[in-house]
Amino acid sequence: MIAKIATGEIEDGEPETKAAAALGKRGGKARAASLTPQQRSEIARLAAEARWKKGDR
Repeated sequence: MIAKIATGEIEDGEPETKAAAALGKRGGKARAASLTPQQRSEIARLAAEARWKKGDR
């Protein structure tokens, strides 16, 4: 897929199909619903730390 993006065959960020995009959204909602508030908070905290560390490079 990276080669196709590099050669311009497909644009970066486009889902392969609309169905795949819809399934991905549904999966994300299901995962969020299955996590406890503490788990969601921990995931968000780790993501924020990772974003802040990017600026240190």
